[in-house]
Amino acid sequence: MVPNQQIFPALDWLLGPEGGNRKKIYLLGSDYVFPRTANYVTKKYLETRSLKPVGEVYYPLGHDDFTAEVKKIVASGADCVLNTINGDSNVGFFSALGKAKVDPAKLPVVSTSIGEDELRGMLPADVQGHYAASCYFQSLPTPANRRWITDFRREFGFDRVTGDPLEPGYCLVHLWRQAVEKAGSFDTAAVRQAFADGLEFAGPGGTIRFDPATQHCDRWFRLGRIRTDRQFDIVKESSAPIPPDPYPQIAFPGWKCDWTKGGIERGPEVKIDG
Repeated sequence: MVPNQQIFPALDWLLGPEGGNRKKIYLLGSDYVFPRTANYVTKKYLETRSLKPVGEVYYPLGHDDFTAEVKKIVASGADCVLNTINGDSNVGFFSALGKAKVDPAKLPVVSTSIGEDELRGMLPADVQGHYAASCYFQSLPTPANRRWITDFRREFGFDRVTGDPLEPGYCLVHLWRQAVEKAGSFDTAAVRQAFADGLEFAGPGGTIRFDPATQHCDRWFRLGRIRTDRQFDIVKESSAPIPPDPYPQIAFPGWKCDWTKGGIERGPEVKIDG
């Protein structure tokens, strides 16, 4: 997923009446390229609403003690947190939230990199009521999803869970298979050419389409609220898959991506820092 498919819809929800008309967003992430880029784009998006984050902090991957940071978040007056922490650091962060008795109704955390598999290693009391922005959740109530979950568990174990990025990975393998069959060959150039017309696959999370221009896929946006059983209630869903925009102009003016016409068109250099 790119920002217009995940972060922008999540921000729209937070800033709107459904999400509580939040105005004071705290940006917390791991210290590497994705969180810093995601938050750069977030800040540019907030500027269109005449808003600025009330805090922006990054921690090394693997960092596990967020006690002091949670105190800073609360003291900042933040009314929501956009969480781009990755990996096991999320365990430490949500543990600190739980110990500080942070109420998700008053200070919700919206995470970009937490799914059902990550929740298996967290205490439900620490995460219940917080949110994740994704394209797919196991709790999606469709026959296609239920069949996929049944098949997945039969193959890999009934204690296993699906989630994002598992579902997109499954869909991409099937798109690749379509391209190979269309090309009649495993040759890389032939397979790439087969993708040029745009392929579709009806996956467990809904139909997705490969976009030849950006070489990303149209993706559904879904926002899930964490339950005590380590699953999600889907509280917001896009009306249709969202076409990808890898270079939103509010953040990357002049940059464009069209691989059917030569690839990336460069704009002015952008400095991303935090």
